[in-house]
Amino acid sequence: MASLLLIKNADVYSPEPLGCVDVLVAGSTIIAIGKDLAISGNVHHTLDAQGKLLIPGLVDPLVHITGGGGEGGYHTRTRAMELTDASCYGVTTLVAALGTDAISRTLEDMLAKAKGLEHEGLNVFCYTGSYAYPVVTLTGSISRDLMLIDNMIGIGEIAISDHRGSQLTTTELARVASEARVGGMLSNKAGKVFVHVGDGKGGLQPLHQVASETDIPLQQFYPTHINRSQALLEQGFTFAKAGGVIDFTTSTNQACLDSGEVAVVDAVFQALDAGVSINNISLSSDGHASLPVFNELGQLTGLEMGRIASLYETFCELVQANLPLSDAIKLVSTNAARNLQLKHKGQLAVGLDADLVLLDAKLTIDSVWSRGQALVRGGEPTRYGQFEIR
Repeated sequence: MASLLLIKNADVYSPEPLGCVDVLVAGSTIIAIGKDLAISGNVHHTLDAQGKLLIPGLVDPLVHITGGGGEGGYHTRTRAMELTDASCYGVTTLVAALGTDAISRTLEDMLAKAKGLEHEGLNVFCYTGSYAYPVVTLTGSISRDLMLIDNMIGIGEIAISDHRGSQLTTTELARVASEARVGGMLSNKAGKVFVHVGDGKGGLQPLHQVASETDIPLQQFYPTHINRSQALLEQGFTFAKAGGVIDFTTSTNQACLDSGEVAVVDAVFQALDAGVSINNISLSSDGHASLPVFNELGQLTGLEMGRIASLYETFCELVQANLPLSDAIKLVSTNAARNLQLKHKGQLAVGLDADLVLLDAKLTIDSVWSRGQALVRGGEPTRYGQFEIR
Protein backbone atom coordinates (compact mmCIF):
# COMPACT_ATOMS: atom_id res chain seq x y z
CA MET A 1 0.00 0.00 0.00
CA ALA A 2 1.28 3.46 -0.93
CA SER A 3 2.31 5.71 1.96
CA LEU A 4 -0.08 8.58 2.70
CA LEU A 5 0.65 12.26 3.28
CA LEU A 6 -2.14 14.57 4.44
CA ILE A 7 -1.44 18.31 4.30
CA LYS A 8 -4.09 20.16 6.30
CA ASN A 9 -5.34 23.74 6.10
CA ALA A 10 -2.94 25.04 3.43
CA ASP A 11 -3.71 28.04 1.25
CA VAL A 12 -3.49 26.11 -2.03
CA TYR A 13 -2.67 27.50 -5.48
CA SER A 14 -3.13 25.12 -8.39
CA PRO A 15 -1.88 27.73 -9.80
CA GLU A 16 -5.33 29.28 -9.44
CA PRO A 17 -6.29 29.91 -5.81
CA LEU A 18 -8.29 27.07 -4.28
CA GLY A 19 -8.55 28.61 -0.82
CA CYS A 20 -7.73 26.96 2.49
CA VAL A 21 -8.09 23.23 1.82
CA ASP A 22 -6.46 19.87 2.51
CA VAL A 23 -4.35 17.87 0.07
CA LEU A 24 -4.01 14.09 0.28
CA VAL A 25 -1.11 12.31 -1.38
CA ALA A 26 -0.79 8.56 -1.88
CA GLY A 27 2.67 7.50 -2.96
CA SER A 28 3.65 9.83 -5.80
CA THR A 29 0.16 11.12 -6.69
CA ILE A 30 -2.34 13.67 -5.42
CA ILE A 31 -5.55 11.70 -4.76
CA ALA A 32 -7.79 14.31 -3.12
CA ILE A 33 -8.08 18.07 -2.61
CA GLY A 34 -10.86 19.48 -0.45
CA LYS A 35 -12.01 20.75 2.90
CA ASP A 36 -11.86 18.63 6.03
CA LEU A 37 -10.50 15.53 4.36
CA ALA A 38 -10.80 12.50 6.60
CA ILE A 39 -9.30 9.06 6.04
CA SER A 40 -9.37 5.84 7.96
CA GLY A 41 -6.40 3.69 8.74
CA ASN A 42 -2.83 4.67 9.37
CA VAL A 43 -1.61 7.94 7.86
CA HIS A 44 2.09 7.99 7.15
CA HIS A 45 2.36 11.68 7.91
CA THR A 46 -0.07 14.52 8.70
CA LEU A 47 1.10 18.11 8.46
CA ASP A 48 -0.85 21.14 9.69
CA ALA A 49 -0.03 23.86 7.15
CA GLN A 50 -2.21 26.58 8.67
CA GLY A 51 -0.93 29.99 7.53
CA LYS A 52 1.23 28.53 4.77
CA LEU A 53 0.98 28.47 0.98
CA LEU A 54 1.08 25.27 -1.08
CA ILE A 55 2.10 25.62 -4.74
CA PRO A 56 3.26 23.27 -7.52
CA GLY A 57 6.93 22.35 -7.69
CA LEU A 58 8.91 24.69 -9.91
CA VAL A 59 9.64 23.53 -13.48
CA ASP A 60 12.94 24.77 -14.92
CA PRO A 61 13.12 24.28 -18.72
CA LEU A 62 16.87 24.91 -18.99
CA VAL A 63 19.60 23.56 -16.70
CA HIS A 64 23.10 22.46 -17.66
CA ILE A 65 23.16 19.56 -15.23
CA THR A 66 26.65 18.39 -16.25
CA GLY A 67 28.01 21.93 -16.27
CA GLY A 68 28.60 24.32 -19.12
CA GLY A 69 30.89 27.13 -20.06
CA GLY A 70 34.39 26.61 -21.34
CA GLU A 71 34.44 29.70 -23.56
CA GLY A 72 37.59 30.85 -21.79
CA GLY A 73 39.44 27.54 -21.88
CA TYR A 74 39.42 24.33 -19.89
CA HIS A 75 39.56 26.04 -16.50
CA THR A 76 36.33 27.94 -17.23
CA ARG A 77 34.13 24.83 -17.49
CA THR A 78 31.43 25.17 -14.83
CA ARG A 79 30.71 22.41 -12.34
CA ALA A 80 27.89 19.88 -12.56
CA MET A 81 24.81 20.45 -10.40
CA GLU A 82 23.88 18.58 -7.24
CA LEU A 83 20.45 17.61 -5.92
CA THR A 84 20.18 20.43 -3.37
CA ASP A 85 21.06 23.07 -5.98
CA ALA A 86 17.48 22.49 -7.17
CA SER A 87 15.55 20.96 -4.26
CA CYS A 88 16.36 23.65 -1.70
CA TYR A 89 14.87 26.22 -4.06
CA GLY A 90 11.63 24.42 -4.86
CA VAL A 91 12.66 23.11 -8.29
CA THR A 92 11.32 19.55 -8.63
CA THR A 93 11.37 19.23 -12.44
CA LEU A 94 14.06 20.37 -14.85
CA VAL A 95 15.13 19.90 -18.44
CA ALA A 96 18.81 19.28 -19.14
CA ALA A 97 20.77 20.64 -22.10
CA LEU A 98 24.23 20.95 -23.53
CA GLY A 99 25.45 24.31 -24.79
CA THR A 100 28.56 25.63 -26.49
CA ASP A 101 30.70 22.69 -25.40
CA ALA A 102 29.39 19.44 -26.88
CA ILE A 103 32.87 17.95 -27.03
CA SER A 104 33.94 17.53 -23.42
CA ARG A 105 30.26 17.56 -22.38
CA THR A 106 28.38 14.71 -24.03
CA LEU A 107 24.80 13.54 -24.35
CA GLU A 108 25.79 10.20 -22.83
CA ASP A 109 27.11 11.89 -19.72
CA MET A 110 24.09 14.19 -19.53
CA LEU A 111 21.64 11.28 -19.74
CA ALA A 112 23.54 9.36 -17.07
CA LYS A 113 23.52 12.43 -14.80
CA ALA A 114 19.77 12.81 -15.43
CA LYS A 115 19.19 9.21 -14.35
CA GLY A 116 21.25 9.80 -11.23
CA LEU A 117 19.30 12.93 -10.26
CA GLU A 118 16.05 11.03 -10.84
CA HIS A 119 17.24 8.34 -8.45
CA GLU A 120 17.96 11.05 -5.88
CA GLY A 121 14.43 12.43 -6.21
CA LEU A 122 14.11 14.99 -9.02
CA ASN A 123 12.16 14.75 -12.29
CA VAL A 124 14.68 15.21 -15.10
CA PHE A 125 14.07 15.44 -18.83
CA CYS A 126 16.58 16.19 -21.59
CA TYR A 127 17.06 17.93 -24.90
CA THR A 128 19.11 16.10 -27.50
CA GLY A 129 21.66 18.06 -29.53
CA SER A 130 23.47 21.25 -28.52
CA TYR A 131 24.32 24.67 -30.00
CA ALA A 132 25.83 23.00 -33.01
CA TYR A 133 24.63 21.89 -36.44
CA PRO A 134 24.84 19.20 -37.81
CA VAL A 135 23.07 17.94 -34.71
CA VAL A 136 24.83 15.23 -32.70
CA THR A 137 22.39 12.71 -31.20
CA LEU A 138 22.54 9.45 -29.26
CA THR A 139 20.83 7.18 -31.78
CA GLY A 140 21.68 8.85 -35.08
CA SER A 141 18.70 11.18 -35.46
CA ILE A 142 16.59 13.63 -33.50
CA SER A 143 13.42 11.64 -34.16
CA ARG A 144 14.98 8.37 -32.97
CA ASP A 145 16.26 9.99 -29.78
CA LEU A 146 12.79 11.31 -28.96
CA MET A 147 11.03 8.08 -29.78
CA LEU A 148 13.44 5.62 -28.17
CA ILE A 149 14.79 7.47 -25.11
CA ASP A 150 12.21 8.26 -22.45
CA ASN A 151 13.99 11.30 -20.98
CA MET A 152 14.45 13.00 -24.38
CA ILE A 153 11.57 15.41 -25.07
CA GLY A 154 13.00 17.82 -27.66
CA ILE A 155 16.17 19.36 -29.05
CA GLY A 156 18.17 22.22 -27.56
CA GLU A 157 19.82 24.53 -27.11
CA ILE A 158 20.18 24.96 -30.88
CA ALA A 159 21.84 28.37 -31.30
CA ILE A 160 20.77 31.19 -33.62
CA SER A 161 21.95 34.79 -33.93
CA ASP A 162 25.11 34.01 -31.97
CA HIS A 163 28.77 33.91 -32.97
CA ARG A 164 29.07 30.63 -31.04
CA GLY A 165 26.36 28.96 -33.14
CA SER A 166 26.75 27.12 -36.46
CA GLN A 167 25.10 29.89 -38.51
CA LEU A 168 22.25 27.66 -39.70
CA THR A 169 20.42 28.42 -42.90
CA THR A 170 16.64 28.56 -42.92
CA THR A 171 16.58 25.17 -44.64
CA GLU A 172 18.80 23.59 -41.99
CA LEU A 173 16.76 25.06 -39.14
CA ALA A 174 13.55 23.83 -40.78
CA ARG A 175 15.02 20.34 -41.10
CA VAL A 176 15.86 20.31 -37.37
CA ALA A 177 12.35 21.44 -36.50
CA SER A 178 10.78 18.87 -38.82
CA GLU A 179 12.72 16.02 -37.23
CA ALA A 180 11.79 17.22 -33.75
CA ARG A 181 8.15 17.57 -34.74
CA VAL A 182 7.93 14.05 -36.19
CA GLY A 183 9.81 12.57 -33.26
CA GLY A 184 7.42 14.29 -30.88
CA MET A 185 4.37 13.01 -32.76
CA LEU A 186 5.63 9.43 -32.77
CA SER A 187 6.55 9.46 -29.09
CA ASN A 188 3.63 11.61 -27.84
CA LYS A 189 6.08 14.24 -26.63
CA ALA A 190 6.32 17.98 -27.24
CA GLY A 191 9.20 17.73 -29.71
CA LYS A 192 10.03 21.40 -29.20
CA VAL A 193 13.13 23.07 -30.58
CA PHE A 194 14.51 24.93 -27.57
CA VAL A 195 16.40 27.82 -29.14
CA HIS A 196 19.34 29.73 -27.67
CA VAL A 197 19.02 33.25 -29.06
CA GLY A 198 22.21 35.28 -28.98
CA ASP A 199 22.75 39.00 -29.38
CA GLY A 200 23.44 38.78 -33.13
CA LYS A 201 21.64 40.95 -35.63
CA GLY A 202 19.26 38.19 -36.77
CA GLY A 203 17.36 37.98 -33.50
CA LEU A 204 14.23 35.87 -33.86
CA GLN A 205 13.94 36.42 -37.60
CA PRO A 206 15.21 32.89 -38.51
CA LEU A 207 12.25 31.37 -36.64
CA HIS A 208 9.73 33.57 -38.43
CA GLN A 209 11.39 32.70 -41.74
CA VAL A 210 10.96 28.98 -41.16
CA ALA A 211 7.30 29.50 -40.22
CA SER A 212 6.60 31.66 -43.28
CA GLU A 213 8.55 29.61 -45.83
CA THR A 214 7.73 26.06 -44.69
CA ASP A 215 4.89 24.08 -43.12
CA ILE A 216 6.54 24.15 -39.67
CA PRO A 217 4.41 26.23 -37.24
CA LEU A 218 6.06 29.00 -35.25
CA GLN A 219 4.97 27.28 -32.03
CA GLN A 220 7.42 24.44 -32.74
CA PHE A 221 10.15 26.77 -31.48
CA TYR A 222 10.72 27.68 -27.83
CA PRO A 223 13.22 30.56 -27.74
CA THR A 224 15.12 31.48 -24.58
CA HIS A 225 17.25 34.43 -23.36
CA ILE A 226 14.60 36.78 -24.77
CA ASN A 227 15.41 39.38 -22.09
CA ARG A 228 18.98 39.56 -23.42
CA SER A 229 18.35 43.06 -24.79
CA GLN A 230 15.51 45.53 -25.21
CA ALA A 231 15.46 44.97 -28.97
CA LEU A 232 15.23 41.19 -28.62
CA LEU A 233 12.58 41.56 -25.91
CA GLU A 234 10.38 43.53 -28.28
CA GLN A 235 10.86 40.89 -30.97
CA GLY A 236 9.78 38.37 -28.34
CA PHE A 237 6.50 40.25 -27.84
CA THR A 238 5.71 39.76 -31.54
CA PHE A 239 6.62 36.07 -31.34
CA ALA A 240 4.41 35.53 -28.28
CA LYS A 241 1.46 37.42 -29.75
CA ALA A 242 1.71 35.08 -32.76
CA GLY A 243 1.11 32.15 -30.40
CA GLY A 244 4.62 31.15 -29.36
CA VAL A 245 5.98 30.85 -25.82
CA ILE A 246 9.01 32.99 -24.97
CA ASP A 247 11.44 32.24 -22.16
CA PHE A 248 13.29 34.75 -19.97
CA THR A 249 16.56 33.87 -18.22
CA THR A 250 16.71 34.48 -14.47
CA SER A 251 20.45 33.94 -13.93
CA THR A 252 22.31 37.18 -14.46
CA ASN A 253 25.08 39.41 -13.16
CA GLN A 254 25.80 43.11 -13.12
CA ALA A 255 27.94 42.92 -16.25
CA CYS A 256 25.04 41.39 -18.20
CA LEU A 257 22.64 44.05 -16.96
CA ASP A 258 25.14 46.82 -17.71
CA SER A 259 25.52 45.49 -21.25
CA GLY A 260 21.79 45.85 -21.94
CA GLU A 261 20.09 42.75 -20.51
CA VAL A 262 16.60 43.50 -19.20
CA ALA A 263 15.99 42.38 -15.62
CA VAL A 264 13.36 39.62 -15.61
CA VAL A 265 10.87 41.46 -13.40
CA ASP A 266 10.98 44.44 -15.77
CA ALA A 267 10.75 42.14 -18.80
CA VAL A 268 7.64 40.42 -17.44
CA PHE A 269 5.79 43.66 -16.74
CA GLN A 270 6.82 45.11 -20.10
CA ALA A 271 5.46 42.01 -21.83
CA LEU A 272 2.14 42.21 -19.98
CA ASP A 273 1.86 45.94 -20.71
CA ALA A 274 2.48 45.15 -24.41
CA GLY A 275 -0.47 42.76 -24.44
CA VAL A 276 1.40 39.45 -24.18
CA SER A 277 -0.60 36.77 -22.35
CA ILE A 278 0.89 35.54 -19.08
CA ASN A 279 0.40 32.03 -20.52
CA ASN A 280 2.95 32.73 -23.29
CA ILE A 281 5.88 33.50 -20.99
CA SER A 282 8.09 31.13 -19.00
CA LEU A 283 11.21 31.58 -16.93
CA SER A 284 14.30 29.37 -16.79
CA SER A 285 17.44 29.58 -14.68
CA ASP A 286 20.05 28.52 -17.26
CA GLY A 287 21.53 26.92 -14.16
CA HIS A 288 25.20 25.93 -14.23
CA ALA A 289 25.73 27.62 -17.58
CA SER A 290 28.49 30.14 -17.87
CA LEU A 291 27.59 33.80 -17.80
CA PRO A 292 30.25 35.01 -20.23
CA VAL A 293 31.11 38.62 -20.89
CA PHE A 294 32.63 39.39 -24.31
CA ASN A 295 34.25 42.57 -25.60
CA GLU A 296 33.55 44.14 -28.99
CA LEU A 297 36.02 41.74 -30.63
CA GLY A 298 34.17 38.69 -29.32
CA GLN A 299 36.89 37.96 -26.74
CA LEU A 300 35.94 36.62 -23.32
CA THR A 301 36.61 39.12 -20.54
CA GLY A 302 34.69 37.59 -17.62
CA LEU A 303 32.80 34.47 -16.54
CA GLU A 304 30.37 33.51 -13.78
CA MET A 305 27.96 30.59 -13.29
CA GLY A 306 24.19 30.48 -13.61
CA ARG A 307 22.21 29.48 -10.51
CA ILE A 308 19.09 27.30 -10.38
CA ALA A 309 18.21 29.24 -7.22
CA SER A 310 17.58 32.32 -9.36
CA LEU A 311 14.27 30.85 -10.59
CA TYR A 312 12.81 30.80 -7.07
CA GLU A 313 14.39 34.16 -6.21
CA THR A 314 12.80 35.78 -9.26
CA PHE A 315 9.44 34.23 -8.34
CA CYS A 316 9.69 35.98 -4.96
CA GLU A 317 10.68 39.28 -6.62
CA LEU A 318 7.68 39.11 -8.95
CA VAL A 319 5.24 38.55 -6.09
CA GLN A 320 6.85 41.37 -4.11
CA ALA A 321 6.37 43.56 -7.21
CA ASN A 322 2.62 42.83 -6.93
CA LEU A 323 2.28 40.25 -9.69
CA PRO A 324 -0.58 37.98 -8.57
CA LEU A 325 0.75 34.79 -6.98
CA SER A 326 -1.13 32.60 -9.46
CA ASP A 327 0.53 34.42 -12.39
CA ALA A 328 3.98 34.11 -10.81
CA ILE A 329 3.42 30.35 -10.44
CA LYS A 330 2.52 30.10 -14.11
CA LEU A 331 5.81 31.73 -15.05
CA VAL A 332 8.00 29.40 -12.98
CA SER A 333 6.03 26.16 -13.29
CA THR A 334 2.77 25.83 -15.17
CA ASN A 335 3.64 27.41 -18.52
CA ALA A 336 6.86 25.49 -19.11
CA ALA A 337 5.17 22.23 -18.14
CA ARG A 338 2.30 22.89 -20.54
CA ASN A 339 4.52 23.97 -23.44
CA LEU A 340 6.74 20.90 -23.03
CA GLN A 341 3.73 18.60 -22.57
CA LEU A 342 4.80 17.49 -19.10
CA LYS A 343 1.19 16.67 -18.37
CA HIS A 344 1.57 15.66 -14.73
CA LYS A 345 3.65 18.70 -13.75
CA GLY A 346 3.09 22.39 -13.07
CA GLN A 347 -0.33 22.09 -11.42
CA LEU A 348 -1.95 20.78 -8.27
CA ALA A 349 -4.90 18.57 -9.18
CA VAL A 350 -6.20 15.09 -8.45
CA GLY A 351 -4.32 12.50 -10.48
CA LEU A 352 -1.23 14.63 -11.03
CA ASP A 353 2.23 14.11 -9.54
CA ALA A 354 2.70 15.24 -5.96
CA ASP A 355 5.39 17.83 -6.70
CA LEU A 356 4.70 20.34 -3.94
CA VAL A 357 6.32 23.38 -2.35
CA LEU A 358 5.14 24.68 1.02
CA LEU A 359 5.92 28.35 1.68
CA ASP A 360 5.43 30.56 4.69
CA ALA A 361 3.72 33.95 4.43
CA LYS A 362 7.05 35.58 3.47
CA LEU A 363 7.54 33.00 0.64
CA THR A 364 10.35 31.27 2.51
CA ILE A 365 10.50 27.58 1.61
CA ASP A 366 9.37 25.30 4.42
CA SER A 367 9.02 21.93 2.66
CA VAL A 368 9.45 20.40 -0.80
CA TRP A 369 8.09 17.11 -2.09
CA SER A 370 8.92 15.51 -5.44
CA ARG A 371 6.58 12.69 -6.49
CA GLY A 372 5.46 12.58 -2.88
CA GLN A 373 8.95 12.14 -1.43
CA ALA A 374 10.17 14.80 0.99
CA LEU A 375 13.32 16.57 -0.24
CA VAL A 376 13.14 19.51 2.17
CA ARG A 377 11.44 19.76 5.56
CA GLY A 378 11.51 22.67 7.98
CA GLY A 379 13.70 24.57 5.53
CA GLU A 380 16.44 21.92 5.63
CA PRO A 381 17.25 19.18 3.09
CA THR A 382 16.11 15.69 4.00
CA ARG A 383 18.04 14.22 1.07
CA TYR A 384 21.43 14.97 -0.42
CA GLY A 385 23.13 13.88 -3.58
CA GLN A 386 25.34 10.81 -3.32
CA PHE A 387 28.56 12.82 -3.19
CA GLU A 388 27.38 16.14 -1.80
CA ILE A 389 29.32 17.60 1.12
CA ARG A 390 26.83 18.03 3.96
